[in-house]
Amino acid sequence: MTDASATADNKPSSAPVSAKEEAVDTVRFLALLAVAVLVFRSFFLSPFNIPSESMQPRLLIGDYLLVNKMAYGYSRYSLPFSVPLIPGRIFPRTPERGDVAVFKAPPLNDNDYIKRVIGLPGDTIQLKDGIVWLNGKPLKRERMADFVIPVTQNMIDAARATGSLPCFAPEFEEVSATGQRQCRYPQFRETLPGGRSYAILDLMPIAEDDTPLITVPEGHLFMMGDNRDRSADSRFPAIENQGIGLVPEENLVGHALVGMFSTDGSASWFNPVSWFTATRWDRIGEAF
Repeated sequence: MTDASATADNKPSSAPVSAKEEAVDTVRFLALLAVAVLVFRSFFLSPFNIPSESMQPRLLIGDYLLVNKMAYGYSRYSLPFSVPLIPGRIFPRTPERGDVAVFKAPPLNDNDYIKRVIGLPGDTIQLKDGIVWLNGKPLKRERMADFVIPVTQNMIDAARATGSLPCFAPEFEEVSATGQRQCRYPQFRETLPGGRSYAILDLMPIAEDDTPLITVPEGHLFMMGDNRDRSADSRFPAIENQGIGLVPEENLVGHALVGMFSTDGSASWFNPVSWFTATRWDRIGEAF
């Protein structure tokens, strides 16, 4: 009779995987993962963080958003480092007035900006005493309760970097009943044709409260920040660090989708408790 146990013992075993093969498999997995992340971020969803006050009150410094890359089609600016692999635009779609869009800002087309779409191709735009006139009619503007925001560490850091004040000017800063520094800004609700509305800030008269009549050419957009006195937008000519002019639709990156995280900038890597206390939990999940 055949000894079954002996037969099992004599069965050849599989050769052990060498350290070199394990290393190759690991590198292959990481490479495929990197490609998958790159494709996902280029064509589906991508993160974007808010570095300035230009979109207050809707967006605050320290907000992190997900951007829908599918919303307006694709161009070279959809890809990391604007690699010129996509000629022109594919699957193009013009935004709607009132959309909050991320785009590459003229004139250099190398920095991501986020603004609100106010004028579409063919529209005429003019500002008179701070009121937006769209196609010959003023946009409805209504006074709202003041916008009050605590002075946070990331506001202080941003102001220090630009040589400004956290609340823009001394008259907008005050101390709350609990002794905390805060900014108080005049706030208005602006309404577009069709009824879409949003809150804006208009702090004081500036030269750009009055502009010449502008006709938005084909393939371009007129973009504005909701914080009208702290936004280098389409009211300003496309000069580096001064304005963006009219934005080509080809420069669109995507549509702001949802807030995924927000921090006041006070967290420390060495204090895990601060990771939670610095988080603005009420801003997570806000949709656009």
